[in-house]
Amino acid sequence: MTDLAPPPPSLLTDASLFLDFDGTLVEIAETPDGVEVTDDVAPLLERLGKSLPGGVAIVSGRPVQEISALVAPAALPIAGSHGLEVAAKDGRITAPDRSAALDAALAEAQAFAADHPGTLVEDKPFGVGLHFRGAPAAGAAMTALAEQLATVHDLHLQHGKMVVELRMAGRDKGAAVELLMREPLRQRTVPVFVGDDVTDEAGFAAAAALGGAGVLVGPARDTAATYRVEGVADVLAWLDAACREKT
Repeated sequence: MTDLAPPPPSLLTDASLFLDFDGTLVEIAETPDGVEVTDDVAPLLERLGKSLPGGVAIVSGRPVQEISALVAPAALPIAGSHGLEVAAKDGRITAPDRSAALDAALAEAQAFAADHPGTLVEDKPFGVGLHFRGAPAAGAAMTALAEQLATVHDLHLQHGKMVVELRMAGRDKGAAVELLMREPLRQRTVPVFVGDDVTDEAGFAAAAALGGAGVLVGPARDTAATYRVEGVADVLAWLDAACREKT
């Protein structure tokens, strides 16, 4: 495994920028609602949206409405629920109908969590997150349950950092990038995708396939990304430098 160089500010010269949220723009919290967004994030996103030729979009596993509230007052395109729901800059959301299978899986996951203190079940519009950050010893059992529920209810299983997620099939973060890159604003640009988790690998791959690049956030690993930075602070510093280079 070869380590990757940090991205230069010039990487964004002709770019459309796609950013993961947790672990990329903000530090990962013990629980999803415990995340803290620093005061510099929203102004930075607004500056990026104005300075980059293809603008900036958030591509996250969180629901669109959560991301919108967390980055307010910045208004920008958001692909939430791993690309299953997409909100335009004006707030209009396109999304599928929620599958009844999710409700069945949610009930079984909640029953498990009730018997395993420290675990957390997150009900999302198009998915169910099974978190074990607060109870690492329950991780293997929770993962096994998620695998069983995915098979029984024909749901997609997604592994993450101290979480397994069941979600409706149909899209991933790479598909979200491909969809957003079809918009006229972005068609003469190249995509740059920044993310930290294994769920972001599809975004890295899609960006590379369209002539762009991925930026991994966190420790070195086997990845489809082209560049790497150590953490959230490095992401924000790089993006700030890229904005300053354009002014």
